Amino acid sequence: MSWKKVFSVLFTLLVFGAAVVVVRLMWIHYMDSPWTRDGRVRADIINIAPDVSGLIVEILVRDNQRVKKSDLLMRIDPEHYRHALDEAEAEVASRKAELVMREDDAKRRLDMDALVVSRESRENAHHIVDSARAAYQNALSRVEEARLNLHRTEVRASVDGYITNLQTFEGDFAQRGKPVMALVDSHSFYVYGYFEETRLPWIREGDKADLRLMSGEELTGTVDSIARGIYDRNNPESQDLVANVNPTFNWVRLAQRIPVRIHLDPPPARVLLSAGQTCTVTIHTTVDPATVPSPDRI
Repeated sequence: MSWKKVFSVLFTLLVFGAAVVVVRLMWIHYMDSPWTRDGRVRADIINIAPDVSGLIVEILVRDNQRVKKSDLLMRIDPEHYRHALDEAEAEVASRKAELVMREDDAKRRLDMDALVVSRESRENAHHIVDSARAAYQNALSRVEEARLNLHRTEVRASVDGYITNLQTFEGDFAQRGKPVMALVDSHSFYVYGYFEETRLPWIREGDKADLRLMSGEELTGTVDSIARGIYDRNNPESQDLVANVNPTFNWVRLAQRIPVRIHLDPPPARVLLSAGQTCTVTIHTTVDPATVPSPDRI
C-alpha cells in the first residue's frame, strides 16, 4: 500500500472521528444543555388611572413617548373641584364662627352665679362646645379632601417609562379608578425563559445567561429565580372541588416548560427593548455534570 493511500485512509478516519465528536457535542448541546429559544422580554406595565372623575381637557403626551417620573400626562376639568374647595372653605369659616360663639357662650355661663345658671346648663354648654369643635375639625378635613381632589385633576407619571397604545383623547370622560393609559416602566425589563423540565437540573439562581434577540442583538443577564408551579391542564378541579382525573394517558410525553426569570444587565444604548420580544436564552451552568441524572426521554 502506498503512502498516498495510507494518508487518504487516515484523513478519512480523522474526518469521520471529527464528525462523530461534533455530532456528539451538538447532541449534548441540543438535548442536555440549559438553553431555550422560547424566551420573552417582559416589563412592568402600569395602568394609569385618575383618582377623580371628570372630562379630560388636555393630554400632554403622545403614543410611545418617553416620560419621566412626575411628568404631567393629562388634565381633568378642575372647575367642579375648585367649586367644591370654595364650598369646603366657606363651611370651615361658618364652623369656626359657630365654635367661637359656643365657646363665648360657655364662658359667660361659667362666670354667672350658680343661682342664675344651673350646673346642668353649664355642662350642656361645654358639650355644645365639644360638638362645635368636632364639626369644625370635620370641616377642615373636608377642605383637605377637596384640595387633594383638585390636585389630583393633574395626572402624572408614577415612574420613568414609555406611554404605549394610547387610546385616550381630549374630550373623553375619565372615571375614577378606571385605567386611561398604559405606562411601561423603563427600569423593569427582564426576560422569562421557558425551559424544558429536563434542563432544570442544570440551572441555579445566580448563573450567568446569554440572550440573543430575534433581531440579532445580544444581551447578558443573571438567573433571578425559577417558578415553583405551573397550571396542570390534565387535572383541573371539578364543580365539587375534587380532582377531575383524566382516564387516558398519552404515551408520548412532552417535557413541561417551566418559567425561569432572568435579570438583565444594562443593555447597550443601541438595543431597543420592547415587552413581548422573543429571544434565545443560554445559561452558563455551574452544575457538575456528574451530579445531573440522564433525562427520561421515553
